[in-house]
Amino acid sequence: MERGNQTGAGNFILLGFTDDPDLHSLLFGLLLSMYLVTVLGNLLIILATISDSHLHTPMYFFLSNLSLADIGFTSTTIPKALRNIQTQSRVITFAGCISQIYFFVVFGCQDNLLLTVMAYDRFMAICHPLHYVVIMNPWLCLLMALGSWLVSVLGSLPGTLTILRLSFCTNREIPHFFCDLPEVLKIACSDTLINNIVMYSVTIVLGVFPLTGILLSYSQIFSSILRISSDRGKYKAFSTCGSHLLVVSLFYGTSLGVYFNSVATPSSRMSLMASVMYTMVTPMLNPFIYSLRNRDIKVALVTVLSKMVPLKERFDACLS
Repeated sequence: MERGNQTGAGNFILLGFTDDPDLHSLLFGLLLSMYLVTVLGNLLIILATISDSHLHTPMYFFLSNLSLADIGFTSTTIPKALRNIQTQSRVITFAGCISQIYFFVVFGCQDNLLLTVMAYDRFMAICHPLHYVVIMNPWLCLLMALGSWLVSVLGSLPGTLTILRLSFCTNREIPHFFCDLPEVLKIACSDTLINNIVMYSVTIVLGVFPLTGILLSYSQIFSSILRISSDRGKYKAFSTCGSHLLVVSLFYGTSLGVYFNSVATPSSRMSLMASVMYTMVTPMLNPFIYSLRNRDIKVALVTVLSKMVPLKERFDACLS
């Protein structure tokens, strides 16, 4: 059967990872495992932050928002990819494709903005510790979180809505496992100049500007750390932002890797494999990065899990 026969009016074909049917079971198991680890890991971070009063601080409040964004980021693409592998169907409707693009950009922008807000929080904690509690008050934290969500939701609309003006040829094959905006624009028959202008403008405003804010915050943080006389003081100051710095490096490193790879080589397969890093691997690793070296998170997670055990025993007793 030709791939073109699988599409109806307005449908697209997601070529996915491989054409080899022998690898589908392995791929399905791998994706499902990574997705479950991502959702459960980030959900535990959220539950730990809510349940433990010691974690009711700006840093952990923003971390719980980041975990929520990571769950949404992964859930936008992976469930559809799993369904396509299981059903041996690669079809996605036009509406489904538009929805994927929109929410993928929303949660991606939200990650950018939250990482910037968290960098500012670390800047205030290290460079202005005496004013930290006054400035980073609950109302400001709430406004910063709500503001980042609002900007992400509204900022993702222009790039998505401009797709509606495009027409597409009979070849509607997307060499990806989800509707990636640049790949969708490549298969359009009509002029995509406006779309590209909007896409790069949004990328600059919601991608480059936040990254600039992070770099400025950390330049001040490193400058303050270097002025600390004792090695113990330097280590303590750096340890408060080490996890965040690692997450920032991982997120932007993989994102920039995808961009430069797409510019340097036209290979869609290479772009696809690079996309896996920031769409699946980074959200999956974030909970581990923040919890492995953080005693407060570890204690809170143990408390949450210990509370779940009696609930499970009660549930099993009711069923028996």
